[in-house]
Amino acid sequence: MTIFVLYFLLLMKKDLMNILVCPVCKGKLALTIEKENEKEIVTGSLFCGKCNVRYPIVDTIPNLLPQEKKS
Repeated sequence: MTIFVLYFLLLMKKDLMNILVCPVCKGKLALTIEKENEKEIVTGSLFCGKCNVRYPIVDTIPNLLPQEKKS
């Protein structure tokens, strides 16, 4: 795949909520939208209630990297 295709697939769209899950527990994510345009969610977050972790959406890209556990 080209970088353009990979970038397009990573853009946060409401339709992705049907397939996105928490990367840690595979639980459902709740979407909070701060700003959106006609095609994508520009800023917001995805929240896993089971893990109590919020994943940011910045510039249309959701950051679903698991956060390090705090001691």
